[in-house]
Amino acid sequence: VISAETPELVSAAKVDPERHTGRILLAEDNELNWEVARELLSILELELDWAENGEICAEKFRKSPVGYYDAILMDVRMPVMDGYEATRRIRASGGPRAKEIPIVAMTANAFGEDKQEALRSGMNGHIAKPIDIEMLIDTLDEMLEDQE
Repeated sequence: VISAETPELVSAAKVDPERHTGRILLAEDNELNWEVARELLSILELELDWAENGEICAEKFRKSPVGYYDAILMDVRMPVMDGYEATRRIRASGGPRAKEIPIVAMTANAFGEDKQEALRSGMNGHIAKPIDIEMLIDTLDEMLEDQE
């Protein structure tokens, strides 16, 4: 489950002059989590596209124009195709930015082996659920800054 600690935290993040904006592809099989994420990230002036599973995520990325997505937030456990396999497919696709687009794992599993599997599959980072909005903001800012 994705949750915000306080609305003030999100509001304060919005007025931060260092805030990075962009379009995020969110692979998340839970519709409620998708809706909460969309609300939170839209307040931060981030646009969000939804992929209901890893296969759809990999396909949306493959079909998107170069530079359309600035980052991918990837749930790890999804039906049809999990986040690890979707990340491997994106990285192996050979398309523009396939190797460098930031991909962050989001999972309730926060054990060391889960983080290592995320990195082995080609992800750039790992955020545990429930999502700490401040950590998510910091992670996205850092990754989006690296893309500039």
